[in-house]
Amino acid sequence: MTSPSSDDLLALAGRLVGMAQGIEQLEAYVSRSSDTSVRVYQGEVEQLSVAGTQGVGVRVVVDGRQGFAYCGTFDDAALADAVAEARDNAAFGEPDEAAGLASPDGVEPVALDLWRPALASVPTDDKVAVALELERAVLGADPRIVGVESCDYADSLAESAVATTTGIRRSSRETMCELVAYSLAAEGDDTQTGFGFSLGRTFDELDVAAAARDAADRALRMLGATKPPSGRLTVVLDPWVTAQLAGIVAGTLGADEVIKGRSLFAGRVGEQVASPLVTLVEDPTDARSWGATPIDDEGLATRRVPLVDRGRLGGYVHSTWTARRLGAASTGSAVRAGFKSTPTAGCRAVSLAPGTSGAAALLAGVSDGVLVQEVSGLHSGVNPVSGDLSTGAEGLRIRGGELAEPLREFTIASTLQRLLQDVVAVGSDLTWLPMTAAGLTLVVADVAVSGS
Repeated sequence: MTSPSSDDLLALAGRLVGMAQGIEQLEAYVSRSSDTSVRVYQGEVEQLSVAGTQGVGVRVVVDGRQGFAYCGTFDDAALADAVAEARDNAAFGEPDEAAGLASPDGVEPVALDLWRPALASVPTDDKVAVALELERAVLGADPRIVGVESCDYADSLAESAVATTTGIRRSSRETMCELVAYSLAAEGDDTQTGFGFSLGRTFDELDVAAAARDAADRALRMLGATKPPSGRLTVVLDPWVTAQLAGIVAGTLGADEVIKGRSLFAGRVGEQVASPLVTLVEDPTDARSWGATPIDDEGLATRRVPLVDRGRLGGYVHSTWTARRLGAASTGSAVRAGFKSTPTAGCRAVSLAPGTSGAAALLAGVSDGVLVQEVSGLHSGVNPVSGDLSTGAEGLRIRGGELAEPLREFTIASTLQRLLQDVVAVGSDLTWLPMTAAGLTLVVADVAVSGS
């Protein structure tokens, strides 16, 4: 698919804004993307998809009533129908004093280098070839690697533009691609799985060897795993696990969740909610993050938002609507699931401030504990209101500061509040991952581990 320039998308959004009538506010959110996904298995292509999507979401606000409509085409007649439908829907909307579109707030977007046009010219055959190369590399990593569950390649070239009657006129575009491998290791009757990945803004940045090595290592080191005895231990979280945990915490700091009474941090701004070692930041202006973007989905500039500062809760992320509801200012944190949805407040690029010690040094300081390299059911195992947490896990025992026997089928039970308060060390190994949060090694004391 030939993707239009961002100027073309912005011009289209501007034409739609020109259809506004009278005192109504009108917002046009325009997006278009080209996406490729490849899955290979046993030397053959199992799935291949090359697809383009485009569409427009229109919001109309009149006298505190909001209407929304969308269409999945740039056809002029369909666009006019979407505007008319949004206008009609506004007439039936519930009055809301906080309803309204974003207005320019004087914050200029940070210049971010996130677009690699060369990705669009990479032949599909080359994308298939790199997925097959990844599979061969995983299988060749060790004789005990007996297969792969899958090897995937995926990429996306995405552009969006926002224009409003309130004066917003902004656009953004990003490219991204990734390789992911799921390996299968066996020794005797024991089989274990592992995964590895590589990320890039363009095709040449992908590292087949690194993804294959990680996939093999994660599976191999779990061979012979057994259930640990139950007890209270120091838990060391792998960056992959820490990122998932940070993402869950960030999800409770969206102001929509606070307003709806679905956040354990509601009403706690200024309180000490974590160890003084914990500083959590939302920063979509950091180009290293997978969620980096110069503007949010209402067209405001994204910015660095301190969420937790040395353990103290700094605040929430806001969209225009949540800011008006809570008497705050937007933090440039409006997110959408796509052109078919309206914006909410959410995080894109969360990270913990790294410490000064590497993972090896942190492990050396643990006399008796568990390194957790994977969790299962973490998102469903956390209650965002009470903070109660229970998740299945696997990893390696730590004895005398060194990694020991592999462990599987154990459960970690705690609360988010307790885990955050009991952080005793933060690693320097900040790792950027294919999700809305980065990870690093995190050491948490006195955690209940249930095994045999």
